[in-house]
Amino acid sequence: MTQPILFRKRIIPDECVRLGDDQILYVDDDIIVTGWKALHPKPDLAAGYSCYYLHRGYKINKFLNAAGELLYWYCDIVDYGPGISDNRLISTDLLVDVVIRPDGSIRIIDLDELSEAFDRHLIDDGQIKAALNRLSDLLNTLYSDGIEVLAGPIERFA
Repeated sequence: MTQPILFRKRIIPDECVRLGDDQILYVDDDIIVTGWKALHPKPDLAAGYSCYYLHRGYKINKFLNAAGELLYWYCDIVDYGPGISDNRLISTDLLVDVVIRPDGSIRIIDLDELSEAFDRHLIDDGQIKAALNRLSDLLNTLYSDGIEVLAGPIERFA
């Protein structure tokens, strides 16, 4: 597989941003691993790494502070499209996210945004169903194996 041009599409707010500064570290038919600096730096978030799970519908992010220390893992539930065929990969954020702290605690966030997007007709029944099924798959993996299995490609290629 050739290295795709990466985009991040958000539903709320409505935006699509090319991730031109992200460095692709590894690509195959199942995953893409990237390293990046924060698009909108915050006092604590400086950079990180991401693993796009192309067939599972989520992206695992390792968020780092300026000293390169782990802040937390941030998991996005996503749709991938239009596909690699035109050498572009658009990752559409389906709003639901999971945060895993270094102590192993897990927090699901932004379910209210998923509901709001549905109420405002920004997403359809299929996207809600996909988001919930992918969230279930992610949580089942986290509860049975921990973040280590999903973080493996980041730790291997970063």
